[in-house]
Amino acid sequence: MNTGSYYEPVDAHRYKPTAHAGGAWSADEQHFSPLGGLIVHAIDRHLADRPGNDLLLSRISFDILGRPALDECEIRVETVRPGRTIELVEAVVLIGGRPVVRGRAWLLAALDTTAVEGGAGDRLTPPDALTPWEMGSVWPGGYIASVDVRPLAPPQPGRTTAWISTDLDLVAGQTVSPLASYVTLVDTANGIAVRQPPTAWMYPNVDLTIHLHRQPRGRWTGLDTTVTFGPTGQGITSTVLHDLDGPVGTAQQMLTVRPL
Repeated sequence: MNTGSYYEPVDAHRYKPTAHAGGAWSADEQHFSPLGGLIVHAIDRHLADRPGNDLLLSRISFDILGRPALDECEIRVETVRPGRTIELVEAVVLIGGRPVVRGRAWLLAALDTTAVEGGAGDRLTPPDALTPWEMGSVWPGGYIASVDVRPLAPPQPGRTTAWISTDLDLVAGQTVSPLASYVTLVDTANGIAVRQPPTAWMYPNVDLTIHLHRQPRGRWTGLDTTVTFGPTGQGITSTVLHDLDGPVGTAQQMLTVRPL
């Protein structure tokens, strides 16, 4: 097994996770963060089979249907709504023949709108000026151990802004798009701003939705994150997404909050 990646390709549609994809809630399941990136990679490969594709992935929503075991997964991708300027693509992840994640991506035409762009907000302090935080002091798992986390200030309960990066490849031996690499780190948001210790409470996310107004660039994913718990077992992790040039979009995660 190549220990420099999150996944090893098995064939054109199947991938085997390495120990680096190990989850935070359980050692024998996948952390969703690299799995989300892998789904985007599978969508990229599906779209690459067509000539003249110039649509940009602008929203992707993931519904986590079941526990993603740390085992070989198959990703099936189909175009649900084809179009020249707007298109909808769906990906389903199967493990042991059972669907565990369903992702839907809206793609929009790439046009020059620089004359009217605006409203995105300010850049974050760059990661080179920040001190790494040992996230493994809060969370276990192979994925958490694989990432470089640099908060702008000491993490607070329910509120943290941090940069995330990794030196690992998403898929061994395969070229991965900047967007797939970026999305690989987005689901980390639910772990950087812990409202309650994960040794006392569970709050895994059942979904992840990413909206983009600009395609991200570079190896750093910036997460400006707020976690809210409600009074009846629900929670929300809300994040403004950044790259080194500024905000690129938002991410939302619905949490199921339960005492251990």
